[in-house]
Amino acid sequence: MTDSVLLIIDAQQSFYHRGYLEAPETPAFELVLSQLADGCRAKGIPIVDILHVESEGAFAAGSGLVVRLPFLQHQAAATFRKTVHNALTDSGLQQWLEQRQVKHVIISGLRTEQCCETTARVASDFGYRVTFVTEATLTFPLTHNGMTLSIADLRHRTESVLIDRFAAIRRVDDCLQELT
Repeated sequence: MTDSVLLIIDAQQSFYHRGYLEAPETPAFELVLSQLADGCRAKGIPIVDILHVESEGAFAAGSGLVVRLPFLQHQAAATFRKTVHNALTDSGLQQWLEQRQVKHVIISGLRTEQCCETTARVASDFGYRVTFVTEATLTFPLTHNGMTLSIADLRHRTESVLIDRFAAIRRVDDCLQELT
């Protein structure tokens, strides 16, 4: 039995309405997330899908879009729905992890600086060892006060605030190599 689990956060079709298909990084994201999921499956690491639900729009349960992205072909050990930015506090995931004596969570999915980063911070605060696989996360440029942060800027910022505080930052190959 392993004490690790791969969390795939918000990799759902709802993002078709938020620029997912237009992002130039999408093909690379799909490739590395598939590699991470395949590698975890081969090592017996459970994969958990986390889906974000809102009361209306593309993230509403009734929209038909709160389902994982079609390139993901893994068998999920569990699927949880959340209504907040982190995957642990309102979804039932925290209890599921405790029941299985999970000590290590691997973070991947959508959006790098929002739900993925927030989950990493909360997981660290709850005492989990956290591995953040930045290349297996995707986000979109953000503009605030006339300044646009690129995807690269957002990834760099997220890594900078997480590393040595909340998470180990790893590439897919390094993450998989470290798993026993």
